[in-house]
Amino acid sequence: MHGADTYDYAVIRVVPRVEREEFINVGILLSCERLRWLEARIELDPARLLALCPGADVDGIARALAAIPRLCAGGAEAGPIGLLPHRARFHWLTAQRSAVVQTSTVHMGRCHATPDATLEHLMRRMVRI
Repeated sequence: MHGADTYDYAVIRVVPRVEREEFINVGILLSCERLRWLEARIELDPARLLALCPGADVDGIARALAAIPRLCAGGAEAGPIGLLPHRARFHWLTAQRSAVVQTSTVHMGRCHATPDATLEHLMRRMVRI
């Protein structure tokens, strides 16, 4: 019998003014190495973003966020990063950067259900609150 799989995740954040270090959580990036599973789920709330930073480029930020699930899916259509193994793509996506779209530090957990259910649980707990 197989036990629970371990996973790594990071919270995807929008930091509209990096010099202020204020952010909103907008998604989760989750990787389960044993299952070779990498996925991101993103839900940008424009009103919440504009409350934090009036005048934020909501469309530009939404376009930048849309690249994350494409990179998770991989393949040539995701560009050179999309051709890397899924674990390397996870590390590239979670690398520290000073940009409007950032991730938290990487955290580890154990899936007692499917990775998809775990991702949904993390979205409810970390993003939709």
